[in-house]
Amino acid sequence: MTHPDDDTRKLLLVVDAPSLLHRNHHARAHTRALDRAGRPVWALHGMLRQIIESIDRFAPDAVLFGLDDRTASVRRDAYPAYKAGRAEKHPELIRQLERAGALLDALGLATLTPPGLEADDVSASGAAWAGRHGWDCVIITSDRDTFAHISDHTKVLRLIDGGINGSPLLDPRRLHTMYGVAAENYLAYAALRGDASDNLPGVPGIGEKTAAILLKAAGSMQAVWADVEHGDGSTVAAALDSWAVDNGSPRLGARVVRHLTAPGARERYDFNVSMMRGHDDLELGLTPDVPGTPGLLPLDVDRVSRVVGFLNVEATTSLAVRVLTGAPASAGR
Repeated sequence: MTHPDDDTRKLLLVVDAPSLLHRNHHARAHTRALDRAGRPVWALHGMLRQIIESIDRFAPDAVLFGLDDRTASVRRDAYPAYKAGRAEKHPELIRQLERAGALLDALGLATLTPPGLEADDVSASGAAWAGRHGWDCVIITSDRDTFAHISDHTKVLRLIDGGINGSPLLDPRRLHTMYGVAAENYLAYAALRGDASDNLPGVPGIGEKTAAILLKAAGSMQAVWADVEHGDGSTVAAALDSWAVDNGSPRLGARVVRHLTAPGARERYDFNVSMMRGHDDLELGLTPDVPGTPGLLPLDVDRVSRVVGFLNVEATTSLAVRVLTGAPASAGR
């Protein structure tokens, strides 16, 4: 496929809806905001407000929302302890999670709840779709797993306490500055480190700092495992010791190789990769050549007024009408 020049590339905004709903539930529950039917709406309103602000900031051509399948989980089937230890969701949050898809569909935005999978998988597939079609992509989430999809044409807006405008927009350079890891190595880095929030232990003896040094010194985990399996890890150990000498640190090559060759180390790494890697082959249902199909901007002004108006916040309705019904930035190129 021939990709358009950078100045004509369109933009896909992919939103991790459950991530935003969780954050807004905890941040806005004190408001006790209700819609016109008297139902709790603070998380839904907060999510929608942030998405409108994001659309205003990035001017995407299409918006896709990923939702979790709350009835089944292929990852939990493979690992029953997956995400064990997380606090139970509040019933008022659950009700808003269950209504999110219908709200977004009513607006005319695109949603996807992949069977047995999660919003993270929609993010992975959205980034892959954008790459195949010559689009740029911005993923909005508070989940670090999506950092594995960062590339020259995919960025991640990681929501923190500052909201949309106060959150970092991560590209390969900024990711490297934060973690000392190249974007293409982030998944390997995460698999070595593990993820406490998903209850996935890392490779014993290999923490965040050591994982970053290992990948910088060796280049990739493919090279590391090939040397460990076929050369006793001597090349990896030498590269790590060379790094240590250059940086005035104690030699660490023998210790790291010992951890990598310990029983179960490779199996733990491979398992973490399989759990953390997002499914990037989902059918998204995006049809940018068919005007008016779900997910494409602009949206119908009457639908926006009616649906957002039901949330009972006049300022948000006015903002939604202005932002969601105007032409995307690429239309003027």
